[in-house]
This record gives sequence, structure tokens and C-alpha cells, in this order.
Amino acid sequence: MGATGTGKSKLSIDLATRFQAEIINSDKIQVYKGLDVVTNKVTDAEQQGVPHHILGDVDPEADFTADEFCRRALSSVESIIQSGKLPIIVGGSNTYIETLVDADKYKFRSKYESCFIWVDVSLPVHHSFVAQRVDRMVESGLVDEIRKIFVHDADYSRGIRRAIGVPEMDQYLRTELLVEEDDQDSREKMLKAAINEIKENTCKLTCSQLEKIDRLRNEVGWEMHRIDATEVFEKFGQEADDAWKKVVADPSIAIVREFLGEEEEEAAATVVTTLAANAIDSVEVEDEAASVAAAAAANPIVSFLDQLKKTQIVV
Repeated sequence: MGATGTGKSKLSIDLATRFQAEIINSDKIQVYKGLDVVTNKVTDAEQQGVPHHILGDVDPEADFTADEFCRRALSSVESIIQSGKLPIIVGGSNTYIETLVDADKYKFRSKYESCFIWVDVSLPVHHSFVAQRVDRMVESGLVDEIRKIFVHDADYSRGIRRAIGVPEMDQYLRTELLVEEDDQDSREKMLKAAINEIKENTCKLTCSQLEKIDRLRNEVGWEMHRIDATEVFEKFGQEADDAWKKVVADPSIAIVREFLGEEEEEAAATVVTTLAANAIDSVEVEDEAASVAAAAAANPIVSFLDQLKKTQIVV
């Protein structure tokens, strides 16, 4: 879990490659097809061969609700467990995750054990990074991507058009054809204003996401492992990569190992596979030693804050 742009997706892939896991996306905008730059979807290369569920496969015009997410997420959790792997749920849409975990009708807490990992970054550092990321998105084709789906009188309260970046570009795209082609200064000013609005609204979103996390921790009572990734965002290149391993990846791996009941590094793959495969109804496990470890750990799943207790899930 965590605010947008804190590295949740990267960490989920790091954990998935370490613990034989599959990832379930819980970002309410990344579920839709299209606008890969605007929505910051992980690329095929970044996924490193890790299967991702509910990512970029929903009709962009559809109104994908929290209940629809929960039904699909539960189906994915069960299929992942049946394949002997660990489910990892990752995304910034805390409303989706809270509904999945706490809504009585889904009986999630009675069926699964959850380990919540919260990736956090100091706000001033994070907001600076967010602004730079928007600039990189523009360089990567954000404007053209939005132009391709632009229509007059679009409904920005439904589907993929809710994505930050799409409503903010509306005024620019409406007027760019009305401005004389040789009036480049006016066009650039309008575009700059739209980009600044995207940055401002993204920063507002991060604050809103953090408020929800604070409520889940302090009012609802979710136990979260906070990972402070600020140091990573203050460095560049190899230094940033080294800091990521030191302050984010390695501590998170240790948290998940403890959650799954791993005692030795060599046993990791066997234990995780067994834990994920042992649902509450006691599925047979071929590896006797792993089976004992699984029973002792009471079956966890891991879901990401990018959250998730009896079969184990990492959130």
C-alpha cells in the first residue's frame, strides 16, 4: 500500500520474484485498457514475467465498481492459491482494498491472513518526485495519448476518463485548434497550465491516499508495516538502486519471510509455495516439512498497501 508514485509496483514485483507469487492490481484506474502512460501501468519488461491480474483489461468506458473489483480479486486469489503461489495485492486505491478486506459479505478476514506493507515517502520529497514524473510522462507521450480519446462533452466521472491528466487536458485540447498555428506562445502557455494542474491534482491525491491509510491504521485498526523509502527518492542512479535494496526491498522481504514463517533462506521457495497452496480447508501438501511449516503459520497470503489472514496474502 501507499500513495501514488512511492514504488509499490516495483516492490510487489521484487517480492513476487522472491516468493513465487502473482500480483493482483487494486489501482482503480489501472484496471482499464489504454492510456498506459497516463495511468503509469507497469510495462511488460518491468513485470519480469510475473503474472498480473485485473491490469488493463476492463472496458475503458465501463464503470468498474468496488464490488466488481472484489469479485474478480477473490477469484484471482483462489486461482493463485490453487496454483501453489502467493497472492500479492498492490495498488493505491485504498477504498477497493478496504471493501475487499473488511466488507462482511466477502468474509475475507475469516478466510485469509493478511500482511500489510505500507511504502511511505516524506511529502516534500514525494511531491517533488511527482512533479518530475509528470514531466517524464509528458515526454513519453501523455498529451498525444489523451488527444486520441478526447471527445467534446466527455463524462469525466466514469471509466478511464477519471484518470488524473485526462480532465486537466480538456481545456487545452478544446482550444488548441482555435489558436492560430503561428501563435506558439499561447499554445505553450495553455499546455503548461494543464500540466501544472496535473501536478497539483496528483499531489492532492497523494495527501488523500495518506489520510485514508492513517484512518485504516488509527481508526479501523489495521496493523501495517511502514517502510520509509524517502532515502531512495533523494538519490539517483546506482545509489538509488542500492538504497532501494537496503531500505525497501530487503526489509520487506524480511517482513514477508516472518509472516510466512520462514526460518531458513533455503526453505523459502518450498514454504511459500506450501503456504499459498494450503487454504483453510487443508489442502494436501506433498512436502511434509513444508506442510508442518504451513500449519504452524496458519496459512498466509500477502497483499500490498499498494494489503491483506488464514490462507496467507501480502498487500
